[in-house]
Formats: sequence, structure tokens, C-alpha cells
Amino acid sequence: MFEGKVAVDLRALAFDRISDGAVRRIAERVAAGERLGPADALTMYQSYDVLGLGTLADAINRAKNGNVVTFASNQHINPTNICTLRTTCTFCGYARLPKEAGAYRYTMDQVLEEAAHAADGLTKEYHIVGGLDMKAGLAYYQEMFRTLKANFPHVHIKALTAVEIAHIARIEKMSWKDVLIALREAGLDTMPGGGAETFSAAVREKIAGKKLAGADYIGVHRAAHELGIRTNCTMLYGHVETMQDRVDHLMMLRDLQDETGGFLAYIPLAYHPDDNVLGAELGRKGTSTCGTDDLKMLAIGRIFLDNFKHLKSHWIMVTQAMSQIGLHFGVNDLEGTVVREKIYHAVGAHTPQGMTLDALLTLIRGAGKQPAERDSFYRVLRTFDADAIVTPVPV
Repeated sequence: MFEGKVAVDLRALAFDRISDGAVRRIAERVAAGERLGPADALTMYQSYDVLGLGTLADAINRAKNGNVVTFASNQHINPTNICTLRTTCTFCGYARLPKEAGAYRYTMDQVLEEAAHAADGLTKEYHIVGGLDMKAGLAYYQEMFRTLKANFPHVHIKALTAVEIAHIARIEKMSWKDVLIALREAGLDTMPGGGAETFSAAVREKIAGKKLAGADYIGVHRAAHELGIRTNCTMLYGHVETMQDRVDHLMMLRDLQDETGGFLAYIPLAYHPDDNVLGAELGRKGTSTCGTDDLKMLAIGRIFLDNFKHLKSHWIMVTQAMSQIGLHFGVNDLEGTVVREKIYHAVGAHTPQGMTLDALLTLIRGAGKQPAERDSFYRVLRTFDADAIVTPVPV
């Protein structure tokens, strides 16, 4: 399963487009095939040469993925917002206590009603995540996955974050591995990468005091990879973390990818401060990240995570316009059609809850890229505009 460092040919890289000398030296070392260290990542985070970082990230992405930008025809299903961490995850505005106004837990009929958008055959993936609900244990999700597979056998199930897997293991008194095996047998195909937040213990104490520790997040993903279950990974940024916290987080992801090769994609997630305790404590209103930081997060992820092929921009978090610009900062994949998303919209995301296929194609074409629909393992299912591909220009 190990994929290892992905070789890239950067002979076309125009080093004179990188104004920061420190970033230029990093680019020269990357072009020479040298692996970067934590100090290099910190240097890039501290640099204001955003366009220089984008130039390097774009060159790396073109070498790995050409001019193609992929997306999945997917649908988010959030089956419960009841969560034991309601009062301790201060960055969340989605969770509710069992008897709190707005609390819900789907029945199987409600799951099927929501999943019915896939009846036309266009939806290829269900993305299923929710709260840590004491009454949504192993049997609940086994029944859900089996029901979905029986009714929509063509749809891939990407479900349950590492935090949710650990929660189920705790209430069922099972190991992570045994929970994963049971869910795989019920229909689980892959796992999303949510719940990572920022791995720093000090940061987690501030924003998610009782949430699964960073090392345990890595442990659950390691267990999944050892079972052949591929996963995504994330980092929540723009709250109280330091630049060094970001570097340490990326190192932990890169180290596990070296070990297992089980990550499919890395997705940086922008923190939203509206309608949550942390945002009120910080005195923030509206999106707390800025465009410069959003683009740096993408570019540095592409440059530093040399053993990842795929970097996704989550347009729900940063807007469609910023995700489109990100296609020139190392991004080769966009969050897909979604249909209806609840969690990020509960904390102030003002983006649509879904995008049509035409809207996604327009966004990708507008960046001069070739759209391609993929499956959940990043295998291309169909391409668009084959005769109108924009020839990559030297960078």
C-alpha cells in the first residue's frame, strides 16, 4: 500500500517568480529531489511571498496531476447532531444535547429519504458524519450502511471520522480495529478525515478539551489503513493554533503516510467563528481566515506533503471563488456536489449547501483546467472538454 514520496520534474519552474530568497532556496531543493524538514515548513508559513509559494505548489501539482481537476458526485448525510462533546468542543455550533431544542437522530426511513437523491444514479458517494450520540452505536451504523447498500448498491460509503470510530469503540467496549472490521462488513468503504482539528495538545485543550487526542486520531487511521480502508486527513486552521502547531500537524500526517500510504487526500479546513463559543471568546464575527492564509495553507500542504498525490479545497469553507483560485496553488480536487451540508453551515458558512454539476464544471473551466469526475479512490470516471484543454504553460 505504501506510495512514498512522489517524484516531480520541476525543470520548467521559473525561480525568478519567487521573490522571497528563503522560499526560492526551498524551491531549488525541492527541484533537486531533496525532502523538506519541519524548519522549511515553518519558513514557508512565515513567508509573505504567497505568489512564490503558489508558483512552487502549482508546478508540483502540474507535475503530479497535469491540468486535470477532479471532483466526486457526492452527497453529505449528517444522521445525528446529538453529541457528548456539546459543551467542550467550543468551535462547534452544530452539536446538541439529547433534550436540547433542535436535537435530532435520523431513523432509517429518514436516512433513506435523504439518500434518495442518489436514485437517479448520478450520486456516487455518501459522505456520512455526525455527532457522538450515545444511542448511535455500532448497531445503528451497521443497519444504516446495510440499508444504504441494499437500496443504492452503486453508491460508495465514506463514513465516520476517527473520533466517531473511537466513540463507538468506547461505548461498545471494542477495539478500534474490531469496530472497523464490523463496519466494513456492513458496507463501510472509506473514511473521511474530519475530527483532526489541530493535533497540538494545548490547542485541543482550548478548543476541544475531551476530544480524541491527536495521537489517537493517527492511531485510528493507522488501524484503518492496516485493514485496507483508505482515508482522508484534514487540519482545522485559523483559530488559536500557532505556525509551529501547523508544522507539527503536517509532520504527523506525513509520517503516517510514509508508514502506511493509506491517505487518499489532504484537506485544510478553515475555522468559522460564528455561532460557537470559541468565536465569541475570541471576539470574532464572520470568516476568521483571510485569503492569503487560505492560499498558503493549500500551497504549503502541496509542497510539504510530498507523499500525497491529492490536495482538496473544501469550497463550502472558503467559498467557490477562493477554491477556484486555489486550483493555481496546488489543488487538484474540489469537494463535489454535496447536495445538502449541515455542520459547517451551522457555524456561519454562507456558501450554498450544494453545487450542481454545471456549476462545478463552470468553476473548474474558469480556472483554465480540465474537469474530470472521479470515484472515491480518485480513479477518473469521465472527463469533460477534452478538445478544449488549456495547454499548461511553463511556470
